Amino acid sequence: MFSQRDAALQMLVDHLLFVERQPEVWAEDRRSWASRGAGSSTGLGGMFEELMPGGYDQNCVASVYAEFAHRRGWLRPDRLLPADEHHALRARVHPWAQTDRSWADVLSEFGPPSILCGGTSPLYSKTLGYLGEDPEEPMVFFHLWNGSTTAAESARHELDEPVLLAVRFADTPFDEAFTFSPEGKRRRPKPGLLSG
Repeated sequence: MFSQRDAALQMLVDHLLFVERQPEVWAEDRRSWASRGAGSSTGLGGMFEELMPGGYDQNCVASVYAEFAHRRGWLRPDRLLPADEHHALRARVHPWAQTDRSWADVLSEFGPPSILCGGTSPLYSKTLGYLGEDPEEPMVFFHLWNGSTTAAESARHELDEPVLLAVRFADTPFDEAFTFSPEGKRRRPKPGLLSG
């Protein structure tokens, strides 16, 4: 919202960690991202740009920051899934995502998300995050796309509502974290080419 890429999120995290007198935590977490394969010279945005269509999507990057906020105890989710419901979601999401799905399908199957990265308008891409009561369980993110990522691009929305591109499990090696839907596989950028 305030800048390109994730500079605003980085600044916010830097300030919060300064207040907590733990600025080193941020560097440790970035090393953790790199060890999971999410480190690159182009940052998290560049990593998602290589995986997702339409170029950089701040909602995807915001979901990684949400993981960090959750680990720090800063995140206040709108909803926590009971342990059995969260376990069932994690167990069935991989085969469920093997069929093309929409935003409405995700909400119908799994209910309202714990967190929403992006707005509620169907004109724009968004990421839905699901979090269980057990803080040790991984967050599950649904990356939804509608051909546009900003208000300036709203004329580019292609569909009546966003479609599921991928489901991502938090705290997993980046190359293993994603389950792409058929639509996500069709729209993925070609390896080695940045989309735009």
